[in-house]
Amino acid sequence: MKLDLFGEPVLPATKRIFIKSIEARYRNEIVRDDAPEWVSKRFTQPQQVFEMFRELRRETKENFIVLHLDGKNRIVCFDRVSIGSLNQAIVHSREVFKTACISNAAAVILLHNHPTGDPTPSQEDLAITRRLKESGEILGIKVLDHIIIGDGEFMSFVEKGLM
Repeated sequence: MKLDLFGEPVLPATKRIFIKSIEARYRNEIVRDDAPEWVSKRFTQPQQVFEMFRELRRETKENFIVLHLDGKNRIVCFDRVSIGSLNQAIVHSREVFKTACISNAAAVILLHNHPTGDPTPSQEDLAITRRLKESGEILGIKVLDHIIIGDGEFMSFVEKGLM
């Protein structure tokens, strides 16, 4: 055993261990200045979501947004999961549900725009909706709808019987 100048035993150098910790942080973001009366109420129809996010029709890139809802279908949070190109946004189940779990969402509504103006779902839209619905079932988070916003109109997967 080594001793220091004062005859005390020299202890081996200790090593610090650093591990990342995660914090959930929210920030407020304005989606609309002229919000209708029902915004703080329950979402019961796809038309309400379209009215709230109708400005997405002006975006030149595809935006994929997930609305996190509480047990009474009120929005508690929204997450812009992906901003893509003219006709595609990369969306993965992991990214969609990571924030939904953090916000304690009971359900989600999927939402994206088609910059071309045509809200008709592509094969990729159908496939990702199916995959996200299955992922949500495993996690206990319901996927209530997927809404595609086009130029002045929208398409709801639920209303079209696609979910």
